Amino acid sequence: FMYKQTLIMHQRVHTGERPFACAHCPKVFRDKHALTEHQRVHTGERPFACAHCPKAFRDKKTLTEHQWIHTGERPFACTSCPK
Repeated sequence: FMYKQTLIMHQRVHTGERPFACAHCPKVFRDKHALTEHQRVHTGERPFACAHCPKAFRDKKTLTEHQWIHTGERPFACTSCPK
């Protein structure tokens, strides 16, 4: 690992350590980023807005997947048929 913090986060996969606890529910997380994203469930915050419509999302991944509706992009293809 290039950074000590990255190694520490990876080691939590093996130790099961989840030091970041949600203040609103019993969920716990391995890293602060996951906790921050989860907390948006409770706050209703949706900081990732679509440029093509009024929808907004809690995380960037969901926004990216939503934008495929507007762009027509289909990044995954079946290897057995044309779909």
